[in-house]
Amino acid sequence: MATPAATSPGRLQSVLGLGFGLAGAVGGTIGAGILRTPGLVAAQLGDRWLIWAVWIVGGLYALLGAVAVAELAAALPRAGGWWVYAERAFGRRMGLVTGWTDWLAHCIGLAWVATTAGDYGAALLPDALLPAGLGSKALALAVIGLFSVIQLRGVRAGSASQELLSLAKAGAFTVLVVACFVLHPGAGTAPLAATMDPAPGIPGGAALLLPAVVALQGVITTYDGWASPIYFAEEFSEPARDLPRSLIGGVLAVLALYLLVNAGLLRVLPLEALAHSSLPAATAATVLIGSAGGLVISVVALVALLGLVNTAIMAAPRILYGLAEAGLLPLPALAVVNSGGTPAAGLLLTAASAAALVLLGSFERLLAMGAVLYVGLPLIGMASLLALRLQEPALQRPFGCWGYPLTPLLIAAGSMAFVLAAVTADPLSSLAALALALSGAALPASAPGPAAVSGHPPDSPDR
Repeated sequence: MATPAATSPGRLQSVLGLGFGLAGAVGGTIGAGILRTPGLVAAQLGDRWLIWAVWIVGGLYALLGAVAVAELAAALPRAGGWWVYAERAFGRRMGLVTGWTDWLAHCIGLAWVATTAGDYGAALLPDALLPAGLGSKALALAVIGLFSVIQLRGVRAGSASQELLSLAKAGAFTVLVVACFVLHPGAGTAPLAATMDPAPGIPGGAALLLPAVVALQGVITTYDGWASPIYFAEEFSEPARDLPRSLIGGVLAVLALYLLVNAGLLRVLPLEALAHSSLPAATAATVLIGSAGGLVISVVALVALLGLVNTAIMAAPRILYGLAEAGLLPLPALAVVNSGGTPAAGLLLTAASAAALVLLGSFERLLAMGAVLYVGLPLIGMASLLALRLQEPALQRPFGCWGYPLTPLLIAAGSMAFVLAAVTADPLSSLAALALALSGAALPASAPGPAAVSGHPPDSPDR
């Protein structure tokens, strides 16, 4: 936590520092994906050096994204994330559509993560402690409720929980890595590999392209979440310094941890076993400590998921707050901040929406739509960066994007590829996601608020 800066009553509190920024980047990135994705990558590539290469390339892609977004975040430290940059570059209507899209994606993602956490929790608890037939859903709702209460206490409580959960998450994965190098694999390792088909081997020539793309797509998705600190930009006491450090440092920390996890798995599991495991971390834990390994990995996954819940339920209300404060949403209550520095109305609306999605049960279609919405946001961010460099060359930029313009162009190309892949794989969900995003354009916008007036040149158009 940084030393508190002066704040106005009813406004967000500028009390966050580098510690929270790193915790937000790590906590918003590391989930249960790293427990599964190494198996997918091994199945596609079948070679240790290629596995290392794809994890490094995915980390470098995330690092380039962090470097590009760091310029925007340091120059425009306002609450809510991507919509801030879209509004500045392309006008108020685009800002509203971007913020609405981002908030919807957060609600869908929050509901899915809470449901998954409920599934893990239900598997760990005795049936007698859970409501009949509603065990996992009840736990999912309890998780949303618990973290909502924490956030209602204020930004200090929310940031402390984020730092604690991120520390616990990093600690749990570190213990897993250390165990892989310290403990000796059990006698079941050789038979485990012997009962499986050989690893697929290295595809030759052009045949390597498709497996590499599939593997890289999974890896980049596992790195997703590195931009989490930008949602709290207005609450950093020194945003020009701490936001770039949080974004870049968070990616580097996650990259190091992911490489260590893969190194541990490759030490414990034969390549054949890694390639055939849908949950290689659990397979490795079972090899190391026996039947209790699955239980250990379930606990690790639950800790990772709770960190994601905290990040999402803390970030989403800031999107609504920023939109309302700028006058893009005609709901003044969303711009009200309680005494602890939390946008209470936005928090309650986010929690209620996520809880409703949990109760709906099967929301695979919504999850597919949310994925499309998420992958489109960095594309908007990169377009905003390029546009603002042309429109406002005199804008004060405390941090400059390294390798401009190549860096944002590479990230934009990657984001576009993800969008096209999602549209090709599931056109119905993609069209529904587009309709959901464009529904934000139909929302009535009020007159520009104080933040919008102070944040733009006098002649900024309403495009």
